[in-house]
Amino acid sequence: MSLFCRNELLRSRWNLCGGNLAIKQGACSHSGTTFFMSETEHACTKMSVNVNRSVSDQFYRYKMPRLIAKVEGKGNGIKTVIVNMVDVAKALNRPPTYPTKFFGCELGAQTQFDAKNDRYIVNGSHEANKLQDMLDGFIRKFVLCPECDNPETDLHVNPKKQTIGNSCKACGYRGMLDTRHKLCTFILKNPPESNDSGSASVKKEKEKKNRKKDKENGSGSGEAGNQDNIDAPEAVDRDDDDEDWAEETTEEAQRRRMEEISDHAKNLTLSEDLEKPLEERVNLFYSFVKQKKDSRTIDGADKEILAEAERLDVKAMGPLILSELLYNENIRDQIKKYKRHFLRFCHNNKKAQKYLLGGFECVVKLHQVQLLPRVAIILKDLYDADLLEEDVIFAWAERVSKKYVSKELAKEIHAKAAPFVKWLKEAEEESEGSEEEEEEEDDENVEVVYSSSARELKVETVKPDTPEKEEDDIDIDAI
Repeated sequence: MSLFCRNELLRSRWNLCGGNLAIKQGACSHSGTTFFMSETEHACTKMSVNVNRSVSDQFYRYKMPRLIAKVEGKGNGIKTVIVNMVDVAKALNRPPTYPTKFFGCELGAQTQFDAKNDRYIVNGSHEANKLQDMLDGFIRKFVLCPECDNPETDLHVNPKKQTIGNSCKACGYRGMLDTRHKLCTFILKNPPESNDSGSASVKKEKEKKNRKKDKENGSGSGEAGNQDNIDAPEAVDRDDDDEDWAEETTEEAQRRRMEEISDHAKNLTLSEDLEKPLEERVNLFYSFVKQKKDSRTIDGADKEILAEAERLDVKAMGPLILSELLYNENIRDQIKKYKRHFLRFCHNNKKAQKYLLGGFECVVKLHQVQLLPRVAIILKDLYDADLLEEDVIFAWAERVSKKYVSKELAKEIHAKAAPFVKWLKEAEEESEGSEEEEEEEDDENVEVVYSSSARELKVETVKPDTPEKEEDDIDIDAI
């Protein structure tokens, strides 16, 4: 190692003056002191850049080495070797294969990894500056925290659920990455190694250091030293007897602490439940509605049910679960009773209305004898309650689906619903025809009046001429 690396005083002076030295390999002088700086040391001083290059602060604590690219080969076999990819990836706390594969995805080129020899290759000839700019895109998407923009993040890959989580050690943020990028498929297949082995090795190193210190100090075995570190000191300073360090035990304090704990628990369950697959979230919503029904508090719980569906991100499927739990053979009365519950889901939401029709088919299946002959009447009740729109009914009637019931039963339901659908189409055509007639009458009664003195044309509505009644013949004798 050169004198420059060993002499910390000269290093600090050189940093303070901003590296304003005679930059040459060999001897450099500063304040009358001569020291030597090698090419590697001089390169290292200029190669370090901010991890987040949008931050121009020179004292930014998160640094990484600048990418070094070396082009090898000729013709079709030309390739770019990223010499210091291991060091760059270590600064980003990511495997070196991730940024290399990111370059391949962005450039549309093949990549090669040789972990034993630390060679990470991108096919084709690429400049270092171009790759450095692409690395900024990788850092923005897969390294920086979306809340605090710090790179102290870890990736949590769940191959079963096909999700990639992101957690920040600086601000405590926890969220999910957008998995639409091509690199995400590579990450799901090649998740980062867990830090358990690394933490275990760090613990072993600490234990070795503690044992060495114990031996130097003449203490007993390393185990005894570890016990001394763990046990609390026996002597306690009791000068601060006047201060009360105990927590409040009043009912208000306990209630306040329980509310804080429940709020934190809600946030935790919110993030955990959203990471679950759709089937589990639907089952959670089903259990929530069933609990409200069993406790007989469902009549006034329409807002709570909607909030729970939005929390679990299953709002569109809400009518399917509600119809299963709230409808039976008395569905006509129940449509009126729970109209408000269904309107919160179905209002201006065609997807939710389609799920409502699916739930209706399931109810007909369960109570086929009572409800199959009354399908048309029930559909009219749903339509009159503004739970179904005409477009959704027409689309449902055109196609027989076996998604919720068997195809035979679905055909029977559609056959029973045919009179209502026909009536709905005729009513729609009549309303459109009457509107057109009214428009034609309005057009006939409009007359354009032209006046030479007026600057603009005037449109006036002219009343149709009514024939005057002929005067009755006057009877002279009556006079």
